Amino acid sequence: MATNRRSDSIKLWFRKSLPFWLILPTIIILLVVQVYPALYTVWLSFQERTRDGWQYVGTENFERMFQAGIFGESVGHTVVFLIGYTMITLILGFVIAFLLKQSGKFSGLYVTLLFIPWIIADIIAGLVFRILVVPDYGLFNNILGNPSLFPPNGLSVLTAPRPIPWFGNFPFPPSPAMIYLIMASCWRALPFVTLLILAALQTIPSEVVESARIDGANGLKLTRYITIPLILPAMVVALFNLILGGMNGVGMVFSLTGGGPGTTTYVLSYFLYTLGWARLEFGQAAALAIMIAIVNWILIAGVLRTTRITERII
Repeated sequence: MATNRRSDSIKLWFRKSLPFWLILPTIIILLVVQVYPALYTVWLSFQERTRDGWQYVGTENFERMFQAGIFGESVGHTVVFLIGYTMITLILGFVIAFLLKQSGKFSGLYVTLLFIPWIIADIIAGLVFRILVVPDYGLFNNILGNPSLFPPNGLSVLTAPRPIPWFGNFPFPPSPAMIYLIMASCWRALPFVTLLILAALQTIPSEVVESARIDGANGLKLTRYITIPLILPAMVVALFNLILGGMNGVGMVFSLTGGGPGTTTYVLSYFLYTLGWARLEFGQAAALAIMIAIVNWILIAGVLRTTRITERII
């Protein structure tokens, strides 16, 4: 009798703990791939590499970050890049998705062609866009180098200096290289955003649209009160991806402008790359990585907060 009770208790324990054992491999992978590197980055941000090994320096790495002049400039460039990149991509993605939804017959072909930029790596896309504006043999050189279009001596995207800032030291208006970087990044991210919004548009019930039209809703009212509220979750997901990609992406900057000319396209992600792999300042790089992660959390929380307020207003 005791043996049967023990056997039943073991079976019951195994049945209750089965979900844990099923997800245990996933937990281990997450601990190894995400949790450990995150904790190691936090530890590394308080260390400095010396001949004798790692030395604890407290918050000195963070203080150096705030004192470095390039840090403040990189923050300004990141703000300009992020606003331009997210707004242009979201607006164009919505417009193209709306047109694709209306096209009907050839929408499959259009979607296939549109998806091509998404399968190209950032490094390759940046190199292609760089070749297009190289002064000597770039495809766009005849247009950009025309003095009648860009007086007085034409425009060299990769070497033109930044215009005089309008607001103190804040880098606005951006340099031609920053504008070109935003355009290239939008081209790279546009397919994903467009397809995401297109999928959301196709889930809108036709009965709802017809009812709104019967009630007298025109194109603008239909978009504001019907289309946007119904696809808002998809647009929030797209905005998440754009914010995270814009904050953390370095491949396009590395291959297209290299942070130049000068430091006019020095965004935080590229500054992090130069600290870690060009200067081998791993402690400062880890400190900057933590700062970028905190900014990511703040931006995502702000988007969620704004989305909830927008849903109430709409």
